[in-house]
Amino acid sequence: MDFLWLFTFYVLSIIILVSIFCFVSGRSRSRLDRIFGRAEEMLSFVLPTWLQSWFQTRSGAFVVLHLILDALVFAEYTWEVFGYCVELEMHLRFLLLPYILISVNLYFFYKCCVTDPGVITKQNVTLFTQVYGYDEILYHIGNVCKTCHLCKPARSKHCGVCGCCVQRFDHHCVWVNNCIGALNIRYFLLYLFSLTLTVLSLAWVITAFLLQVVLLSHMMTAAYVNIDGQEHVMNIAVIIQHLFLTFPRIVFTLGFLIVLVLLVGGYGCFVFYLCLTNQTTNEWYKTRRHASANRSLTDKGYSKGLKTNIQEIFLPHSFYKKDR
Repeated sequence: MDFLWLFTFYVLSIIILVSIFCFVSGRSRSRLDRIFGRAEEMLSFVLPTWLQSWFQTRSGAFVVLHLILDALVFAEYTWEVFGYCVELEMHLRFLLLPYILISVNLYFFYKCCVTDPGVITKQNVTLFTQVYGYDEILYHIGNVCKTCHLCKPARSKHCGVCGCCVQRFDHHCVWVNNCIGALNIRYFLLYLFSLTLTVLSLAWVITAFLLQVVLLSHMMTAAYVNIDGQEHVMNIAVIIQHLFLTFPRIVFTLGFLIVLVLLVGGYGCFVFYLCLTNQTTNEWYKTRRHASANRSLTDKGYSKGLKTNIQEIFLPHSFYKKDR
């Protein structure tokens, strides 16, 4: 099978499998949920208490998938790429960088999972109400949550998955099994940033290894004979196909990482833009959806200037943590 067809089949297979997983896991009381529920019960006997909190609420399916993908990628990196690179005498610090970055990424991943995003309760609803003013466009005074039966502070929203209202609600992230709100948005942004750097470092090492193979084997100056017996000078497409046939898992992994860095990096830039402009994903979506009907939506916002917006994300107001 031609390399491009096989690689396209590989990419489409990943997309289809992930899409099926997302569809099935999103259905209530699905078979997948029951399977993960049983798996979580079994894990509760061996996991430490602090780690069990990742799985005790909602569905931990995507958390498990996240960790599996991490394990698979780094297993391939450790099993093949690292060994080959050591043989080629590549710098050890360069090879260990992905391990350092994934450790940092897993820390922020953990913080996203376990940090209170800003759940609104009877004890703190008054304090949260004082944080932002009501714009009377997206947020109205006296609006009461029909589920929590609490007065909703401005910029809050009820999350149907978590079953609670969250201050400065951004979105519910299935990958961290938690809402992203006022108190953990900084961890989410750092998680995306560290994940992008991790993927880039892996792709960088793999690319450097493949380039070393090409240079040491003098492929660029070699020639090949096609099926018709004609001799041709080596070109990029043939070199890539040769590398794929020689190191199929490594090339597959590199292709996956390139797709991932585009997706995660692009999304991370979008979240960073929202932080700089003091918007949430929920507000951005509602503003774009209703802007044509209400022009004033695009004229008002909660931005207080670049410096203050950043401080609000990375140094949440002290009264966020009072009376919790």
